[in-house]
Amino acid sequence: MEAVLNLLKEELLVFFSIGGIIDIIQSGDYSVLRTWGGIIKVIAPLIPLIVMVELSMAFFHRKFQAAEYRIPFFTYVFNRIAGRYISLGVAGFCIAWLLPIAPFHLPVTWYGFIVGYIIWEFSHFIYHFLAHKVRLLWCLHSTHHAPEAMNLSVNYTHFILEAPYADFVRTSICIFLGVEPVILFAIMFVDGTWGAFIHVGENFMKNSQLGFLGNWILTPSHHRVHHARNPLYIDTNFCNLLNIWDRVFRTYQPEQRIPIEYGITRKINIRSFWDVYFGEFYYLAKDVWTAPGLVNKVKYVLLPPGWSHTGNHRTASAIRERYLRER
Repeated sequence: MEAVLNLLKEELLVFFSIGGIIDIIQSGDYSVLRTWGGIIKVIAPLIPLIVMVELSMAFFHRKFQAAEYRIPFFTYVFNRIAGRYISLGVAGFCIAWLLPIAPFHLPVTWYGFIVGYIIWEFSHFIYHFLAHKVRLLWCLHSTHHAPEAMNLSVNYTHFILEAPYADFVRTSICIFLGVEPVILFAIMFVDGTWGAFIHVGENFMKNSQLGFLGNWILTPSHHRVHHARNPLYIDTNFCNLLNIWDRVFRTYQPEQRIPIEYGITRKINIRSFWDVYFGEFYYLAKDVWTAPGLVNKVKYVLLPPGWSHTGNHRTASAIRERYLRER
């Protein structure tokens, strides 16, 4: 029983990210708060705290639906257990591999941070765009899009191998284009915190367009659009904080007076962890197995979700283009 209680305590400390604050209090050395590491330790519990506030507000307004949180909870637990056996230091590998051959290096200054962030956002756009446009990668990413309601628990709903893929793409591009590791890790923290916050639900923030800021950054409103399966909204807003690359590549889409329908286009059993977590792999394997010829089998793996060898394509681009033509 004591071992179980200790494990539970450890997991709660991990989830709420308060281990760093406890260490500071126990050490009595508050000078660490003047360092970047100390600031990270203090800010880290922010997202879990908002999750709890969001849950409390849902209870208060009698809008709490256990089904909305069931799959994110099981996904988080599964990933924590599996993560004890699967630990891939992809970012460290990419840094060690590419840092010596980077053609140039950005200075570790405030303007180096800004340029680095623009490069990071580009790398995030590439990773995220490919996750929607390559079916094998979509199998990794679809778990995150499966929930049919938006709240902060969706931030914990990821397939366990998606993070290594994302880290490989983003870290490789950033390091090769000169972003120094110390700046990269700072950017990762800022971006990760904001990337979690933009999943906030209407129970916590109903109007999430953030006024004039929405012209410059990706807000929770933009990310709600990204999680939508509506034909107008599908496969848009791939950036995370700066919306510059969505504008450059014409994937930017502000929220309109169209109610958002969350989830993926495939009919899914949202109450089934196995369908949410492994369903896309099953249907990909089924399509590859039944596809005629090797070329078609490879195309099912590499082309966008919804591509069909019959020509009856149901890709996101086809759905959106058809919708815009018929408006």
